[in-house]
Amino acid sequence: MTKLPKFFRVGQTFARPRLEDLSGEVVRQLELIGLKQVVAPEQTVAITVGSRGIANIAAIAKTCVDYFKQIGALPFIIPAMGSHGGATAEGQLLVLESYGVTETLMGCPIRSSMEVIEVCQAVEGFPVYFDQQAGLADHVFVLNRIKPHTRFAGDIESGLMKMMLIGLGKQKGAEVYHRVIMNYSFDQIVRSVSRTVIERCGIVGGLAILENAYEETAQLCALRPNEIEAREPELLRQVKEWMPGLPFDHAELLIVDRIGKDISGTGMDTNVIGRKLNDHGSPSELPHIHHIYVRGLTEATHGNATGLGIAEMCHRRVIEEMDMELVRMNCITAGHITAAMIPLDFPSDMEAIRVGCQLAGYIEPDRVPVQWIADTLHLEEVECSEAYWDEANRRPDLKILREPTELQWDASGDLIC
Repeated sequence: MTKLPKFFRVGQTFARPRLEDLSGEVVRQLELIGLKQVVAPEQTVAITVGSRGIANIAAIAKTCVDYFKQIGALPFIIPAMGSHGGATAEGQLLVLESYGVTETLMGCPIRSSMEVIEVCQAVEGFPVYFDQQAGLADHVFVLNRIKPHTRFAGDIESGLMKMMLIGLGKQKGAEVYHRVIMNYSFDQIVRSVSRTVIERCGIVGGLAILENAYEETAQLCALRPNEIEAREPELLRQVKEWMPGLPFDHAELLIVDRIGKDISGTGMDTNVIGRKLNDHGSPSELPHIHHIYVRGLTEATHGNATGLGIAEMCHRRVIEEMDMELVRMNCITAGHITAAMIPLDFPSDMEAIRVGCQLAGYIEPDRVPVQWIADTLHLEEVECSEAYWDEANRRPDLKILREPTELQWDASGDLIC
């Protein structure tokens, strides 16, 4: 039997700025941009909610709703999530409900529709769509997290600008943008049309949410409409400084316990695994991972295995649990069909890891550099093969939590975690 590597556990510590008085900070930020001087009593305000996995999103949205009520406005919530929720109004309501965002809890209506209006034609020649319900409001307030996108690279990635265009563009807009991205950079696209959307669609401002490496709310920043384009790049740079990462920038094999849409839009965050520019790695990206092995799906992804095609190997149960229709719709809309491709599947972890070590080249199997993570969101503790032992002991930023031990297997040849 092939002798496989021993693994030790390292702990990582990341910067952890976080807000303690969340509701108080929301109100303070909204006061700073002078909404009382712009929003008149009895005017309607559409508040966007839609991106996955934002910490405290229900509490932040509720405080925004209460603030607009307090100044006499009539707020309502709009699901702003492109084609998510199965590209149906009912499905998008269910997505919001999973965030804790319901009419009862928010104390305001939620107006969910997939209908859109055409705002304009971009100079590049594509139509710009906007949620019809939001377009009927007197004002639109954009609420979203700033973070690196898993595919788009530039000064503007995922945040308020993306919410205005793709989120509020619904399924029709999302499909257009993901097609246009094949011809133009995302940065060019959003800059081309965002000013027109702001002017014609009543954007009254936005609240940018910044999170630390532990998925906690680290900072809030309210922006006036004319500040969004200028300020979003600096906020993105700040978030990138706080991002978690793998402890080592090279691995022959990366073992990932679970992927899912609740982890990342691409199942696993390409900013962490170094596959943002190319599904299977680029010499210009770090970390450089030769092969990725996916062991399972999250329960919350409901079979949506989008991003599985980024991996070269997976456990057979992943194939059995995936909902191919969900994956198909997601990947076609996103223009990322390689994310739906099926990797080589294995009946057990033991067989997959044995093959992964074999594919490392002319290296003794027990000396192959392997990293093993739960998922790309939780990187405080990482299992590392013995090949990293000497370097880990020299690194003051890493803490050895357990010395090298043999992998443990169940009767089926699967890892005992």
